Amino acid sequence: MVPNANARLYRIKAAQRDLVAAAGGIERVAGIVGYGKSTVGRWNNGDNPDLMPLDAVWTLELEANAPLVTSALAELGGRRLTATESETDAAADIIRGHAEVCRKASEMMATMAAALTDGRITPAEAMAYDRRLSELSDLVADCRKQAAEVRGAGGFFVVAPSAGSAGSGGAP
Repeated sequence: MVPNANARLYRIKAAQRDLVAAAGGIERVAGIVGYGKSTVGRWNNGDNPDLMPLDAVWTLELEANAPLVTSALAELGGRRLTATESETDAAADIIRGHAEVCRKASEMMATMAAALTDGRITPAEAMAYDRRLSELSDLVADCRKQAAEVRGAGGFFVVAPSAGSAGSGGAP
């Protein structure tokens, strides 16, 4: 017998349970993959040694947008999955956008604070403040677009989830 074979089986079974849950439960999974509810129930039962066939794993991971079993198998082989380039780009874009909004908001607040120091706002100070607000408004619009893209993609992980977790969205 392979050392730690039971630990490996339990790890894969845990990933299968997470995948069944992420894909909507036993009945929904049975309908998606075309296997019977009792078969899916055995996959979902940690005490039953039945493992999902690859076609079911691939179909459910695509449905759940989470490579839970694939990640567990990679982990057991001493590897880990990484985000695709487009997921990495989406993460970088939204994080960079957030940082830029924070920076521009600070500039806008500093502009107004400087204008208020003498208790009077001049036309030039109002124009400078308006310019800062306009810059901030443009950035907020860009960030809303980025947020919509991430939402449409099903989200993404900023940090890889812990082994076996069934979070929503993109890259594990």
